[in-house]
Amino acid sequence: MIEKYLLGTYTRRISKGVYQLELDTENQKLQNLTFVGSAIDPTYVAESNQKRIYAITKVKDDKGDVTGGFVEWDGTSDDFPLKPIASVHDQETSPAYIAVDEDQQLVFTANYHAGTVNTYRIADDGSISKADRIMDKGTLGFRKEQQDGPHPHYINLTPEGRVVAVDLGVDKVFIYDLEANGKLVPVSELQMQDGYGPRHIYFDAKKKVAYLVGELSSNVAVLDYDADKGVLSLRDIHSTIPDDWTEHNGAAAIRVSKDGRFVYVSNRGNNSIAVFSSDESGNLSLIQRISTEGDFPRDFNLSDDQSFVIALNQNSDNATLYTRDPESGKLTMIQKDFTVPEGVSILRKK
Repeated sequence: MIEKYLLGTYTRRISKGVYQLELDTENQKLQNLTFVGSAIDPTYVAESNQKRIYAITKVKDDKGDVTGGFVEWDGTSDDFPLKPIASVHDQETSPAYIAVDEDQQLVFTANYHAGTVNTYRIADDGSISKADRIMDKGTLGFRKEQQDGPHPHYINLTPEGRVVAVDLGVDKVFIYDLEANGKLVPVSELQMQDGYGPRHIYFDAKKKVAYLVGELSSNVAVLDYDADKGVLSLRDIHSTIPDDWTEHNGAAAIRVSKDGRFVYVSNRGNNSIAVFSSDESGNLSLIQRISTEGDFPRDFNLSDDQSFVIALNQNSDNATLYTRDPESGKLTMIQKDFTVPEGVSILRKK
């Protein structure tokens, strides 16, 4: 079977934009890297059920001033490279994350540098219009270089249809109600410890927990989630790196197996994936830490049948393929030199 994945990248050295790769599950290999469409630093990508592809980008005017937003392509065609069908450039800088709400036909972005979360309406013809914009607020963290202001790094839906936004700069997780017109209404805030640096979050509705990655602290936290009230509370915290690790590290992406039994977190610096088992209540135990066979792993993803994991190493321009044992949750590396230029994010194509 051939599975296709969309890849977000930086375009600082050799990348041209968004790419696609194939996973041949029968022959257990990555293959056929294909250029999808041009954009500047399209680090994160989203795809709708209509197979519209949305990628973060930015533009420069004649004066060199930069505005950020996202570009939209029709992903029903394999006539690459794709031509844009819509674009939005209404933010001071390029966003850090993008997601799609299928039920209400909205696009969400988290803008790390501007300190804002944004919602946009999608019209029937695919055109985009602004719905709401909120500036995150809170006390700045003590890591002054990275926490000099609000820095939302992630925005998406909670299992019951609220919106969650994760802010690295003020060490907070925000929960919002979402109105039909795309307006965000504050519900709750979770204040993490100083310097935690929240980056990404994953909700397990069955276990009533969320797992929160701390980039600056190299931690993953288990949070209890009251979906009726829209309130998160801290249960405990686990390190993603070895106790004796003294060099720089930033925890990055988080993925959870479909059965909820295993949680995976990537480490940029330690250049590894930390594997945790999750019990019936969502409590975590570290069971493996495995090299990504490259430098600065950003994102990774599980295959559709959960038998494989693909990791992207940004600085060494390579993707690594692992087999995954569904019973133990552990990974085994089987391919490590597949070229992906400046890879940041990987999304299973619909």
